[in-house]
Amino acid sequence: MNAWYKDFSEYMQELFPGVKMQKLSIDAGFTCPNRDGTIGTGGCIYCNNASFTPSYCTPADSVSVQLEKGKAFFRRKYPDMKYLAYFQSYTNTFGKTSEELAAMYREALETENVEGVIIGTRPDCLPDELVNLLADMNGEKKVIVEIGAETSFDRTLKVINRNHTWHDVEDAVRRLSRKGIHTGLHLIAGLPGETSDDVMETIDKACGLPISSIKMHQLQIVKGTPLFRMWQSGEIDVKPYSLESYLELCVEIVKAIGRRVCIERFLSSSPSGMVAAPSWGLKNYQFTHLLHNLLQDSYRDSYRDSYRDSYRDS
Repeated sequence: MNAWYKDFSEYMQELFPGVKMQKLSIDAGFTCPNRDGTIGTGGCIYCNNASFTPSYCTPADSVSVQLEKGKAFFRRKYPDMKYLAYFQSYTNTFGKTSEELAAMYREALETENVEGVIIGTRPDCLPDELVNLLADMNGEKKVIVEIGAETSFDRTLKVINRNHTWHDVEDAVRRLSRKGIHTGLHLIAGLPGETSDDVMETIDKACGLPISSIKMHQLQIVKGTPLFRMWQSGEIDVKPYSLESYLELCVEIVKAIGRRVCIERFLSSSPSGMVAAPSWGLKNYQFTHLLHNLLQDSYRDSYRDSYRDSYRDS
């Protein structure tokens, strides 16, 4: 057990005791309402799905075929593993009826050794009818909804072309929570115009909601995105975190959250050839090792200071 925060493996053990779980990503051919003209065009200015979609995910393949390919990929190392079907690319509750969506999720849940689904979506694409259907499925196998919130500041959401509000996030999380559905929030540090203090305010607001997990990462400027072009031209002011400053921010995030909510990750690791900035050259485990060392030092110093103050007062 991690002494400082609840990580994803511990969270999975709470949901699936004694079982080793692995996510299997699915690209089911969805788009987003801020891409297809429903509420906007162009998508989020930082988004390039190719930067995080595994090679075995092909929208031309059915959900079950993609899952079998994913299982074959991981089975070589972990033959006894169970799986979570991760509907990851774009907005996975958009563009189909609730019944069509439910049939797609059920196809995943009926695949052998799949014990649950994680559905990545936006807060404004969760109608009550679908939430009710998800609640019914959650009674059979585990359903987790991962909401792209990114920030609590509406001014930033407008700049990055999200076309939803923080109020939409609060509403979606509370409606899912009332139905007993585990919900996670995706947040980004270093968005245009935001400071580390703004990030901490977002963390505070997020932890005030009935969520189970937070997926955090630094903003990456990925080549080929609108953000990359705007950054190159000087149209937008983005100051990518240095490794040291981001590690310091993550220490403060851990101190603020503690073990109340699972922190699923801290780092985004797009392929290095696609990233313009920041370029740290670290794997997730290497970053986590550095963070744990800093946390150990920070908590030791805090204990020493507390002991010294206590001794002076006695």
